[in-house]
Amino acid sequence: MEQYRELLKNRQPLFYNMQGISVSAVLLPLLEISGDLHILFEVRARHLKRQPGEICFPGGRVEPKELKRPQDAAIRETYEEINVPRESIDLIGPLDYFISPIGSLIYPFLGKLNIDELPTPNYDEVAEVFLVPLSFLLDAEPEQSKLEIGTRFGEGFPFHRLPDRYQPGWRLLGTSPIYFYQYGERLIWGATAGILHSFLEMYRKNAVLPG
Repeated sequence: MEQYRELLKNRQPLFYNMQGISVSAVLLPLLEISGDLHILFEVRARHLKRQPGEICFPGGRVEPKELKRPQDAAIRETYEEINVPRESIDLIGPLDYFISPIGSLIYPFLGKLNIDELPTPNYDEVAEVFLVPLSFLLDAEPEQSKLEIGTRFGEGFPFHRLPDRYQPGWRLLGTSPIYFYQYGERLIWGATAGILHSFLEMYRKNAVLPG
């Protein structure tokens, strides 16, 4: 057993079955204006192939070299997307991991932007940025719906070799809550709203944040 103990002692576990699964990291950025905390959101550029024009947090794919420290990806993407220098990003700490309904893993981090004005985005990736007062979000009651999640076995699956409960066609696995926050004409939903909802619930439980 000692050889296995030695083998695993300093080993960093990897994701084994990552085919088709993305790993990303985002920053939930706080910005203080006149003593009041705001959360910064992005609007994705409308020419992007993936989710054009939708609202999100700064973030993106975790590169292989960042898997041990996904916060590095969140900081890097924040710099690349909204031009906030790394030294102006005060990383406060990790928030709860978020697994999307399609199985993507997102590492969210809370950070404070030590800047004096709204940053100018990289227009290749971000159409605009905007702020929402934290007090507004704490008072808001989001609309809620659900997403049904199912699986279907592929062609050639050996049903005849398995118990009868395994059948062709779609099988409902469960449901995932979907939240919707409306701020003026802007709709915050999807993974961004899920991460936001988790953070707000944590805040309401007397989390201490910088003012």
